[in-house]
Amino acid sequence: VQLQASGGGLVQAGGCLRLSCVASGSILRINGIGWFRQAPGKQRELVATITSIGTTSYDDSVKGRFTISRDNAENTVYLQMNSLKPEDTAVYYCNAIAIPGSDSQPYNYWGRGTLVTVSS
Repeated sequence: VQLQASGGGLVQAGGCLRLSCVASGSILRINGIGWFRQAPGKQRELVATITSIGTTSYDDSVKGRFTISRDNAENTVYLQMNSLKPEDTAVYYCNAIAIPGSDSQPYNYWGRGTLVTVSS
């Protein structure tokens, strides 16, 4: 299972970006999928997750500003980020708990990050 994230970039404070992450490969099922981020000098932190039935969870710092969604048919997860702040600047990583087609148990997968920079 491979995860490919895209959509990062440079944006001014108050602006918006939409991140996408496509899962590819032999996939039996994707359970939870979501986004983490890591700012310079800080630990990686959870941003938002969504389960296979659409239940969402957000870090308090992004509630009301970010929206996570998924397209199960396309194995894609999105993160709509509105009202961006300079403190949202980080590398954003896609993460999935998925069962590969050749297996019967879930594994944890990470994609390469996409950089989001919010200028003040």
